[in-house]
Amino acid sequence: MHQHACARRPTFVLRHGCVGRQAHALQPIGVHCRQTNPHISKIVVWGRIETPSVHGRRVVSVQSAEGLKSYLDPIESSVSAFGPATVANLGPGFDWLGCAIDGEGDIVTARVLEEAAPGEVVIESIEGDGGRLSLDAAQNCAGIAAIETVKLFAAVPSCGIGITLKKGLPLGSGMGSSAASAAAAAVAVNALFGNPLSKEALVGPGLISESTVSGFHADNIAPAVLGGFVLVRSCDPLDLQALAYGSDDLFFVLVNPKFEAPTAEMRAVLPKEVPMASVVNNSSMGATLVAGILEGRAPLVGRALDSDWIIEPVRGPLIPGFMDVKKAAKEAGAFGCTISGAGPTAVAVVENEQVGQHVMEAMQTAFKSSGNLETNSAKIVKLDQIGARVVAL
Repeated sequence: MHQHACARRPTFVLRHGCVGRQAHALQPIGVHCRQTNPHISKIVVWGRIETPSVHGRRVVSVQSAEGLKSYLDPIESSVSAFGPATVANLGPGFDWLGCAIDGEGDIVTARVLEEAAPGEVVIESIEGDGGRLSLDAAQNCAGIAAIETVKLFAAVPSCGIGITLKKGLPLGSGMGSSAASAAAAAVAVNALFGNPLSKEALVGPGLISESTVSGFHADNIAPAVLGGFVLVRSCDPLDLQALAYGSDDLFFVLVNPKFEAPTAEMRAVLPKEVPMASVVNNSSMGATLVAGILEGRAPLVGRALDSDWIIEPVRGPLIPGFMDVKKAAKEAGAFGCTISGAGPTAVAVVENEQVGQHVMEAMQTAFKSSGNLETNSAKIVKLDQIGARVVAL
């Protein structure tokens, strides 16, 4: 009898063709490789039950002293996934609206880790964080999302999972840095095992991950996973609505100053009570924002985004120079400007890249002259309609 090196589980035969694992030199007589037959419900091989599953995934059940246990085999040795940046809130859409944007993002690679226990997630390395993020999977956004994704599988993975994270987004930037990591991790782990979960199902693990860092809200993680605009009707139970932008004329200008605004700190300043007039305004502007998205009217989206009476008035003063940046953006031709997520990134809506260039320069100048802040990054982007996806490195 041989014990499989990867799975560390009681078994009576050797695995055949398990991706990413070394073959043993000796194999028991009478056991042979087979092609998965969709008409076969189960095959008993010396105490093991192999259950062919759909879409090429293979669930293996093992009879041991502890009873019958099921394991899910990987179909790849490693998979890399990209998680895009996001803009949450969009002014009056606080905690219920966000969108994915193209450009930079985070990359997570998930690989078969033979030396780890079945289903165990291990963060092997992180790049681009300056050593600030934890390598403990249970304390890291990518690690938590990976762990929670594994929990949704119908069977325990037959091997450990190694995670590497490459940060492309700055921490505390207001561009969904933690959500990008979580989305990429969930997609990579799911793909490693043949995508047993739908893409929509991956928002849940990401939401749990986000709750450990910035609170229980899905306006970053939902668009990071799904792409485009996503309206969050509820987080518990999770209820999402994708909003298709009605044209192709929407451009965002994002200017990220060299100033960090941790989400937890920016949420701490939010008011506990809100005047009725502010509630009425934000309800009206939120509805206008959704209408602008569905009708594909960038001017309407910009004006609505610019009209938050509840969140921006308390967060804006905490970002040096922001109010002058907002004014400069509109004077340079933007339809509207507000804070991206919790900040400090400022986001403006423009009709084309030419106007966007003027707006971007004006915003950078205002951050410098009014807030004494240099620019960390400045860019003109469009919507990312895909969301987190597998990429080739």
